[in-house]
Amino acid sequence: MKFEQARLQVVKFLQENSGVTDAAELQAVATHFLHNIGTMPPLLVPAAGKKLLKNLFPSAALKKRSLKAAVAEDAAPYQPKLNLDFGDIPYPPPGKPEFTFIDLFAGIGGFRIAFQEAGGKCVFTSEWDKFAKQTYEANFGEVPYGDIRKIDKSTIPDHDILCAGFPCQPFSLAGVSKKNSMGRKHGFEDETQGTLFFEIKEILRVKRPKAFFLENVKNLRSHDKGRTFEVIRHALMDQLGYVVNWAIVDGAKWVPQHRERIFIIGFDPEQIHIAQKDIAIPLNPDKNYVYPELARIIQKKVADHTLGPGTWSTLERHKAHHAEQGNGFGYGIHSLPIKKGEVTRTISARYHKDGAEILVEQKGDRPRRLTVKEAMQLQGYDPNRFKFPAAISNTQAYKQIGNSVVVPAIQASAAFVADILRKHK
Repeated sequence: MKFEQARLQVVKFLQENSGVTDAAELQAVATHFLHNIGTMPPLLVPAAGKKLLKNLFPSAALKKRSLKAAVAEDAAPYQPKLNLDFGDIPYPPPGKPEFTFIDLFAGIGGFRIAFQEAGGKCVFTSEWDKFAKQTYEANFGEVPYGDIRKIDKSTIPDHDILCAGFPCQPFSLAGVSKKNSMGRKHGFEDETQGTLFFEIKEILRVKRPKAFFLENVKNLRSHDKGRTFEVIRHALMDQLGYVVNWAIVDGAKWVPQHRERIFIIGFDPEQIHIAQKDIAIPLNPDKNYVYPELARIIQKKVADHTLGPGTWSTLERHKAHHAEQGNGFGYGIHSLPIKKGEVTRTISARYHKDGAEILVEQKGDRPRRLTVKEAMQLQGYDPNRFKFPAAISNTQAYKQIGNSVVVPAIQASAAFVADILRKHK
């Protein structure tokens, strides 16, 4: 059966039987249900789930046990019976997964690509940005649930690994500066985003996965003189009892973009016997990794990306002002031909505004921004496979890329975590 055909049937049934009234969440329930036949997705009551299986997919119905009792590792035997055809979805779920994971604050799916490649199957996704959700759906055929704070943690499917690139802004240098200037709180004093870490903590407490992988800005380590990170460390290690290690990882080792992030990886000692010193977060790719040179990413001739005269003039004045102050703030520009080993600055979620972090020189004209195709490659996305839906504007695409992760750097750590789980089966 075609995935989209099955999805239409499930959505129709849910509209009539589930009691889920929010249209976006209903799509999340439907797609999660189809990706994980046999597992109860959040917001779907057991009675409705059992009726759905019995009425629409009798060959996949669970026998002599309630749907609520089915856990993630039991889902695989039922999936083949539906024989779902995922069509042209770029990253369909794996046929024979070795472990399960959840994808929190999922963005456009950098973590999911990494952990699927490592042999895992995603059993729950959450992301609250409506545009990022569209891109995620286009690539994985699954609609993420919305606000994680509204999800009953006990209804999240059991999983082996929790993945979360939790929101950066409360802790980033740019975010702190902006909020200070606006008189707003930041870090764990920010009532809107800072406490989202505690949603992660609650899921870890309730579901107790074997491992977790968290990613955040480098500044998390030093924010509020180290007190913010100590709150996180204390929660993960002292309160929850996980064995945890962390490292600052520069994405420039995998892609031609300087992007330092903190990776935090932990294991439950009751399920995985490992010492902190043995959680060796990869700081470099393996010897077989093929580095993508910037010169192969930057196109020589591009139309319609040249900065406007007003934008360029503003950037020039801004850089001259900072030069007078004796600092190096200002735009970053790359001249053609690009030299071997050349690396860009960090691309941010504000790149769509003026492209200041990474500009490309154009002889006889003002510089230009990166194209979306160039920008996504700086984060390690495959432009021939990963896609942005037609409804997503370049502005939104740049935002999503800037908020994402360096996929191959995540893949290296995902492979490490997966290998640890395999050794402890």
